[in-house]
Amino acid sequence: MSNTITNAFVIQWDTTIRQQAQQMDSRLGGAVTDRGNITGESFTGNRLAPLEDMPENTVRHGDTVWSEANHTTRIALMKDFYQALPVDRNDEPKLLANPLNGAYMQALIAAHNRRKDQIIFSALLGNSQAKDGTLVPLPSGQKIVAGGTAFTKAKLLTARKIFRKNEADKENGEELFIAYNSEMLEDILSDTTLTSADFLSVKMLQDGDVSRNWMGFRWIPYEAIGLAGGTYSTAAWAKSALHFGNGYTEGKASRRPDKKDLMQVSMGASHGATRVEEEKVVQIDFV
Repeated sequence: MSNTITNAFVIQWDTTIRQQAQQMDSRLGGAVTDRGNITGESFTGNRLAPLEDMPENTVRHGDTVWSEANHTTRIALMKDFYQALPVDRNDEPKLLANPLNGAYMQALIAAHNRRKDQIIFSALLGNSQAKDGTLVPLPSGQKIVAGGTAFTKAKLLTARKIFRKNEADKENGEELFIAYNSEMLEDILSDTTLTSADFLSVKMLQDGDVSRNWMGFRWIPYEAIGLAGGTYSTAAWAKSALHFGNGYTEGKASRRPDKKDLMQVSMGASHGATRVEEEKVVQIDFV
């Protein structure tokens, strides 16, 4: 009997283009103050420092004594982004799985959403710009150093302490968020200091999931947190701490007559973000 494979065998070609595993949606966009559509090359975030406690009135019919109102302003510079994907005109009728049926635009939208999150995360932990051009770093008092240790419940408790000390928690009407990656998830699930009440409240052991409210924070999965020299840096923040603005967002599919009428699918956007209050952001480092 011959073992020769004949030419009768055929291949079933796929007719659908499937996106590979990736972050598709914007994870951080709903966790900051949205300033909406921005006209111009930048926008401002205005700040009013706390007033002195109201002084006692000890003089009847006396002169008015004014207190000082300290106003400061932060600047968010708008940046432009653009990405395009081509499909040759001659290739279109030859494709069983046509990327113009939505796959390319979905990929561009996903890339755009990841860029939005990158802008937001960088603004949370990076320098903020004052109106006079001065760069304002996140103060050391708002940073929890790695100390050669992984992400722990103790670091999380310290972060909660900082927010409470700064009157920047739910007791003052704030919504708190924290970004976590896979390394943090592993550290949390293996932290023996967690109590059974912790397990029951967020069902971490049952679901292996912390993307919900726990320890006063809304947990947001985000793999692109900071990493430098083997040390990770994540952010915990109040929603009002950072302002984000959109200049424009536009997707387009059109023929390019200068490129033999190929179809180009493109997306452009303009965004800016600025940290308005350092007291409402905490950086947590871990290894």
